[in-house]
Amino acid sequence: MRAPTDLANLTDFFDRYGSALTRGDVAAVAGCYALPGMVVADSYSFTFASPAAVALSFLGAAPAYRDQQIVAAHAQLKDVQPLSDALVMVAVEWEYLDSAGNAVPGESYRYLIRSDAGGPRITTVIATH
Repeated sequence: MRAPTDLANLTDFFDRYGSALTRGDVAAVAGCYALPGMVVADSYSFTFASPAAVALSFLGAAPAYRDQQIVAAHAQLKDVQPLSDALVMVAVEWEYLDSAGNAVPGESYRYLIRSDAGGPRITTVIATH
């Protein structure tokens, strides 16, 4: 198993995650999460304990991406902080492209990632500014 702070491993993981998000592949999105998982923002928090709950929470994302004609999401890893042998906190700024190839303003998040024999998985997402 590669270390959770291996940048190539984390970059590959976020590439797969961003691709799943923009394709609307909620099963693949769910596969990127460790369970139970949590999402935290300024005005809300929610948890999910099953792949189906993860998938349901992301059902609205695909139409939102389509409405903005977003066809690709690229994660720029801004900071990687190892917390333990299996945990790492990753600051990500998402860069989106629309169908015309134009950059679309993205969002920033911190992801608490747990790596095990199955690879990296998101345990917690925190919306940041």
